[in-house]
Amino acid sequence: MFIILTPPSALHVQELSMHTLCATSDQRKETYGRQSTKKSQLRELKCPVSDHFSQTVGPYNLSPNRVSKIHSIIRLSPPSEQPSPTSFFASNSLPQPLFVRYGLHPGITLSTPTREVLKFVFAAPENTNEPTPYTSPTLIKSPYETWGELAHKLDDDKFKAEFALDLVEVFFQIVHTRLPLLNPAQFRNRLQLNPAIISSSSNSEKPLHPALVATVLAWGSKFSEHPLLVADRRRPGGQSLLAKALIDRARDLAEALKVHRVASAEHVVIGLLIEPLQSQNPEDPTGYHGFWLTSATRHLLELGINQKAVMGNIQDPESRGTMIFAWWMACISDAYASAYYRRKPVLDDHDYDIDFYTVDPVNPDLVDTHTAMPSPREQLEFLGYYRAAHSLARTARHMSKQLWRPSTDSDGVPYENLCVFVQELVSWRDDFLNLVGVPSNFEGEWDFVSAVSSCASDATYHLMWIILFNALDDYGIKELNAAMTPPNPAEIESTKRKVADEALHGALRIAGLAGVLTSNGYLRLDPAVMHVSCIQAGTLLARLGRPEVQNCIAGLEQYSYSYEEAGDQATEMRRVYNATRLGQSELNHMASVTHRITPTPPPQHGNQYEDQVMSNGSSPQHHSPHYHHSRIHHSPHDVSTP
Repeated sequence: MFIILTPPSALHVQELSMHTLCATSDQRKETYGRQSTKKSQLRELKCPVSDHFSQTVGPYNLSPNRVSKIHSIIRLSPPSEQPSPTSFFASNSLPQPLFVRYGLHPGITLSTPTREVLKFVFAAPENTNEPTPYTSPTLIKSPYETWGELAHKLDDDKFKAEFALDLVEVFFQIVHTRLPLLNPAQFRNRLQLNPAIISSSSNSEKPLHPALVATVLAWGSKFSEHPLLVADRRRPGGQSLLAKALIDRARDLAEALKVHRVASAEHVVIGLLIEPLQSQNPEDPTGYHGFWLTSATRHLLELGINQKAVMGNIQDPESRGTMIFAWWMACISDAYASAYYRRKPVLDDHDYDIDFYTVDPVNPDLVDTHTAMPSPREQLEFLGYYRAAHSLARTARHMSKQLWRPSTDSDGVPYENLCVFVQELVSWRDDFLNLVGVPSNFEGEWDFVSAVSSCASDATYHLMWIILFNALDDYGIKELNAAMTPPNPAEIESTKRKVADEALHGALRIAGLAGVLTSNGYLRLDPAVMHVSCIQAGTLLARLGRPEVQNCIAGLEQYSYSYEEAGDQATEMRRVYNATRLGQSELNHMASVTHRITPTPPPQHGNQYEDQVMSNGSSPQHHSPHYHHSRIHHSPHDVSTP
């Protein structure tokens, strides 16, 4: 029995053989179905699969990628060629190897050499124009034609290896600087594709995990300017179909090789790298927001990485440093995602006792010879991002646990909780914003890591005010929603006005940061770190009819080169802005405390309006988000990697 998966994008069809199960007294039948999703407002960013965060990944819980169109084909053949299903299960008591098939491609296991994995990853797309018996040989086209005029080169094994090496280098230049979960030198040595490295290394070294290789290659294809990918992007929208296929195949390999089910350090890293690789569109069924993050988080808990005693017993400094960073990445991402997508966080404050953020210095023998020290982990640690991000993540976690509950939806946000959220955000601003945020002036030169990290930390803080504003606008305040008049209506209105002013200031701030990064081309190379901030801030500005929304729209359009859905989000944002300019208001409970400017023709650049609006309820201790971007000298295409 085979399952044929037909993704909605119809880019290719994967045939994955069923896991071989030992004979049991009861035959299990697995039923798959597609969960319907409701169309949500852009500002809500609701994830259709956020419920998967709370699901336990058990031995029979398949990932939601299996909810694509599924057709079961039962192939009947003579007993001499293929045993019946009954005899097959009865005669196989030993565990069978797990096979991944792409057409007639041989099975892929954890011991499969990387060169064989590339044959699966770079295999021609299916459903191509196959010749019929009546087709002239001169009309037969390359099976790679779907991927552009140069994709036929992927039929050559030598070119596959060269292309893979190019994508790996792009990954370490761009993605690794933001997600330093791998050791570049170790990865390159184990890749076994470079002839010079192959001749000097031992053949007994275990190959890299196939899903890890596929994930790194998929990341590289998002940002690579290789001629093959450039040719593939010559289509409406500028999207690479090959890059989309590599993402699908990386996910398929991870699922088939049980990355989401078996707890191991390697599977933790793969899960954390796959999660931000997915579509950022909440309504895209292939996005699966949170599924891989939840899997990685549960693996970390099962491995005991949340316990200080267990972490301290890891002897290898490199492994310990990787797990420390993986833990904080999962912990912080879980908290932020709960606020972004309106769901309960997986982790609680009491689920871990790790209170250190440092990692050991990198072993000189494992230093990436391509670049100089320090590593991204050490650089981020030195700049204080771990401690600041964890503090803000705790606030986001507290907000999510109180805001995204049925009682809040029906009754409103209790005023007492609102005051706690406001105080926590103000305290974080006083303690950390000047340390990890964007400085008031660009003294010295910024590199890619410093620029994007500072902008991300700055934007994430301001985004929390926007999230709080949206919650108050949707649910209202409990005391005001009640039939009885509250004893302190003036105080409540004052707090609402403060949230509205901080949210407006935050949206303007993010728009300014987006303008800086867009002007330097950094969002073209950003692995979705600023994506949600641009969406939330731009949507609020569009709802208020603010011309500064143009910065966020331009940022999303630049994002669209790597994330297809960003172009649609920019179009929707422009539609909301134009509707607001025509007098259509989408504000609810917060309409009474929100300032809206008089409609005027939209400017070419939103930055010119920032100075005039900063006095409209913005925090006095903050500076204008209007920057002169020329002080960031480092070219985004010349990124130094640790």
